[in-house]
Amino acid sequence: MIPVQGGRHGRDVRVVVVGAGFSGLGAAIRLREAGFRDVLVLEKAPQLGGTWRENTYPGCACDVPSTLYSYSFAPDAAWSRVFAGQEEIRAYLAATAERYGLAEVLRCGVVLHEARWDPSAGRWRLETSDGSYSAAVLVMATGPWHVPRPLDVPGIDGFAGPVLHTARWDDSVDLAGKRVSVVGSGASAVQVVPAITDRAAAVHLFQRTAQWVLPKPDLGLSPAFHQVVNRLPGARRGLRASQYALQESFGYAFRHPRLARLLEAGARAHLRLSVPDPELRQALTPDYRLGCKRLLTSSTYYAALSRPHVRLHATAVSAVRGNEIVGADGTVAETDVLITATGFRVGELPLASNLYGTDGRTLDDAWGGEPQAYLGTTVSGFPNLFLLLGPNLLGGSTSAITVLEAQLTYLTSALTRLDQTGSRALEVRPGVQDAHNSAVQAALATTVYNTGGCTSYYLTSSGRNTFAWPWSTPRLTRRLNRFDPAAYVWQPSPSRLPAPRVPQDGSVPAPAHGQQK
Repeated sequence: MIPVQGGRHGRDVRVVVVGAGFSGLGAAIRLREAGFRDVLVLEKAPQLGGTWRENTYPGCACDVPSTLYSYSFAPDAAWSRVFAGQEEIRAYLAATAERYGLAEVLRCGVVLHEARWDPSAGRWRLETSDGSYSAAVLVMATGPWHVPRPLDVPGIDGFAGPVLHTARWDDSVDLAGKRVSVVGSGASAVQVVPAITDRAAAVHLFQRTAQWVLPKPDLGLSPAFHQVVNRLPGARRGLRASQYALQESFGYAFRHPRLARLLEAGARAHLRLSVPDPELRQALTPDYRLGCKRLLTSSTYYAALSRPHVRLHATAVSAVRGNEIVGADGTVAETDVLITATGFRVGELPLASNLYGTDGRTLDDAWGGEPQAYLGTTVSGFPNLFLLLGPNLLGGSTSAITVLEAQLTYLTSALTRLDQTGSRALEVRPGVQDAHNSAVQAALATTVYNTGGCTSYYLTSSGRNTFAWPWSTPRLTRRLNRFDPAAYVWQPSPSRLPAPRVPQDGSVPAPAHGQQK
């Protein structure tokens, strides 16, 4: 088990990674394997795990097949299910961190308050709850599923019972025999509702928007199964490849909205077979294209909603009055425990308002509410800053781990190039970043993400898609596997700057632009 406080490093390091979830741990491992040993990981929580540490609600599990949801350099050959649960994924991360000796670079319980680029030193100056640090390279591995989105309605602060967000679960709250209201119908609601129906006396689900739900073949994987697969040459590799191909077929349909209708036919059949009540079935039928929102999978959600003590309210919540949850249509649910399955502020990078670039502006100010980066990884005006799982990199079917590993290849290539050229900083050219993002937005214009007729976290309030990658995952990995030095401005180290020319009259020349007096 990784200790709460680790580390042998000082205050000035080559690379600081912020966050110890899948992204941060993967970055530390790959950087160290590439020869960059002077790495420090700062984690605000007492333990590692990221979103799999934060989300402990009943039924929490991955919606990507387990074989695709592990590092390729550390595959887990013994997942207990096709879709692993939260506890098993969290244990996998802890075991992988221990296997790669990350205790010596991990410092938990350290909160990053501010990071400023110091142009004179060519370093990031960090202010944390543990004092000051500096880093030549800053890697933000805070993840898009990080900041919970609270339920903001009148009266919520006066609710008479416990209020639980799915990302801030409290196991001490006993749901047995209680009247429970769940607000939201997205990925966490689809998992938590079936998991609590056996305990609660009554469950009310407030659904603002109906969701497309495909069946989830969440089968148990016995030790005997793994033994057979491990003995057959190429079987595990073939299993991973087939699951990857299936995920990519979904992505192809999302890029060609007409094909999404085939998936919709399957989702409608799943709904029809699972929900015999025609009125309930109608309330659960979306009025937009499948893929417009995040793709959901479950083989238990519809069955749970059909149970006699579970009631669907096809309406948003407008207010809370004491122990009553009030729907926008006027319906009222007497409630003992309120569960808010309202998701995350996906478009808001944690700490963006605390990262200061070359001109003193924060990353949040530079973005103006619409995050963008070059290949979702680097941002003009912020030298030696790398974002993991940044803007416009993911999609409705892509495994985040596949994208992450491609980014880590890009990161190590960039740092290797810094060493080879003797440079101390790189910064993506503004024109390169703008051209890339223009191409991304043009390609997104015809995808189901933009044309599906729904409101989703993919889109900002202005309608710009800052989340999705508009092409295939292989195209993404190819782009990130080829680091292009010409896309960047390179700042040489002071030792490599040419010596100043001394005038014949002996006067001291004025400093060149960008040099310090």
